[in-house]
Amino acid sequence: MQLNELTDSELAERLQRGEDAAFDELLARFKRPVLNFAYRLLNDAADADDIAQEVFVRVYQRIGSYRPSHKFSTWLFALAHHACIDRLRWRKRHPTEPLDAAPEPATTGQYDDIGEHIAAAVAELPADQRTAVVLAEYHGMSYAKIAGVMKCSEKSVESRLYRAKQTLRQRLAPLL
Repeated sequence: MQLNELTDSELAERLQRGEDAAFDELLARFKRPVLNFAYRLLNDAADADDIAQEVFVRVYQRIGSYRPSHKFSTWLFALAHHACIDRLRWRKRHPTEPLDAAPEPATTGQYDDIGEHIAAAVAELPADQRTAVVLAEYHGMSYAKIAGVMKCSEKSVESRLYRAKQTLRQRLAPLL
């Protein structure tokens, strides 16, 4: 059986047994989704690229902690989520630009289409709400999977998404 015919969990089990080719296949399958996830949470291409690389290093180093009874993508996105949260915390401790120097997106006219306005509004959400929105809307994950990634209850995911949607409605109201 070819590696590309195996499930994600089967590949992870092979990687646990030391088959490095399984890692290459997992990387091929998940590099773009992890990169997109990190970009949507961090809103910075260079940071997203760094995080994606860091996540796959962690996958290789921590594959022994993966349990095949769980979905591999949930485990992987949990690693990515933690790495992004760590980067956001680091940014707060090491700001590179004064807050008053950043222009207000709604008043500058810098966005050419509604998609850019939505992306900017999502980027301004608190990290927990932003993560829930990105996983639900951009990655199509169920509440149960999001809860697994974020290590919280499904009810908490529902609440975070509700609050995020309320905030987005308010911020985007002038455009609608």
